[in-house]
Amino acid sequence: MTASVPRFPTGFTWGVSTSAYQIEGATSEDGRGPSIWDRFTHSPGTVVDGSTGDAACDHYHRYAEDVALLAGLGVGAYRFSIAWPRIQPDGTGQANPAGLAFYDRLVDSLLERGIDPVATLFHWDLPQALEDRGGWLARDTAERFADYATLVAGRLADRVKLWITLNEPFVHMSYGYGLGVHAPGQQRLFDAFPVAHHQLLGHGLAVTALRALTGSPIAITNNYSPVRVQGGTDADQLAAGAYHALHNRLFTDPILGLGYPEIPGADESVIRPGDLDTIAAPIDALGVNYYNPTGVRAPTDPENPLPFDLVPLTGYPTTSFGWPVDPDGLRELLTGLRHEYGDRLPPIHITEGGCCYDDTLDALGRCHDPERIAYLDGHLRAVHQAIADGVDVRGYFVWSLLDNFEWAEGYTKRFGLVHVDFATQRRTPKTSYAWYRDLINAGTVAPSGTVTPTEAAAVAPADAR
Repeated sequence: MTASVPRFPTGFTWGVSTSAYQIEGATSEDGRGPSIWDRFTHSPGTVVDGSTGDAACDHYHRYAEDVALLAGLGVGAYRFSIAWPRIQPDGTGQANPAGLAFYDRLVDSLLERGIDPVATLFHWDLPQALEDRGGWLARDTAERFADYATLVAGRLADRVKLWITLNEPFVHMSYGYGLGVHAPGQQRLFDAFPVAHHQLLGHGLAVTALRALTGSPIAITNNYSPVRVQGGTDADQLAAGAYHALHNRLFTDPILGLGYPEIPGADESVIRPGDLDTIAAPIDALGVNYYNPTGVRAPTDPENPLPFDLVPLTGYPTTSFGWPVDPDGLRELLTGLRHEYGDRLPPIHITEGGCCYDDTLDALGRCHDPERIAYLDGHLRAVHQAIADGVDVRGYFVWSLLDNFEWAEGYTKRFGLVHVDFATQRRTPKTSYAWYRDLINAGTVAPSGTVTPTEAAAVAPADAR
């Protein structure tokens, strides 16, 4: 490695992210109602290890310990999500005082440590009562989401520094309502388009509701994936374009005032006059979640109902999820957004970036994860390069602070900077925790010339315990 050290702009935000259902536990203790994930995980065969988020990381009771871990990292911001059913147990009506009180305590604890609270209003845990009335297939859910946003902002607007309306609406639509591998487990394929529209409508209504109560910036977080065409035919190019429109443009074009891209089979009858104006309510930032690029080609099976095949990419190292590790894909994505949307594109925050590996404790109770250090090093360099190329990126939030409940994968995938023993709830900072702490303190990335896992193991701080 050479001696040059790239520095990020003054004021760049270093943070970490979590989500409510994945860490909180205490699923009904304070009057919280059931969410679609409670129903889904308690249904046989939905989670690979048969687990649920009933306990998760017990963050509800251990939040003070977790805030101390955040303070030890030196992060400037913490992105967490608020559990809608903890605020409105059945998705409607007045707020549950005990539920709001928990987030009061959390936000105050963060501010006492000099950490900016970044609150996501919806990270997939829809109140089951609303799902029973149609969920995001029903227009009424968008209206109820705006009511919920008003309740939360009415309590926290004076302290939350950045609001995020929705997390990864594409993933929630496609996995939850299109393919059925996430809650609520519906398999509608392109008939899930109303879910897209009503999530976006809910976002627009929530932006208006938040504007009435806070001067803090407002954003939405999308998951993005650069598309890599696997094949040289015109049909392969068309397939790649269809996937790009679905994954990367469907939840961005309308927010930035461009209306919907063409989506085959989309039922646009759900769009009413004025909806697109509501959806395009101005936002102050765009949250970008990036994990990997996607290989796409024309469908080879005439029975395939989709206009594309997804093809595993080769030639890359992979995480324990099997996802290809491609840091340059993040640079490509960021510069692509700038090229595609130009001056319409607001400032960007990387609201999730991270990786899962099969992390274990050694005989001395330590957790060394050089692969994660190498992953973060490479992706932060990609962000640095995108900034140098003119993209306005304001921050990076590592996913995640803690090993947690990883949705349909249960407790089999570990993304955390902190190892969690789910039987005892013991937290053990990994080597990557100390590495990230030192990076934040220095305001840099590691010396130029991307760190390999072997180098990371050699140079990582030795005090991670």
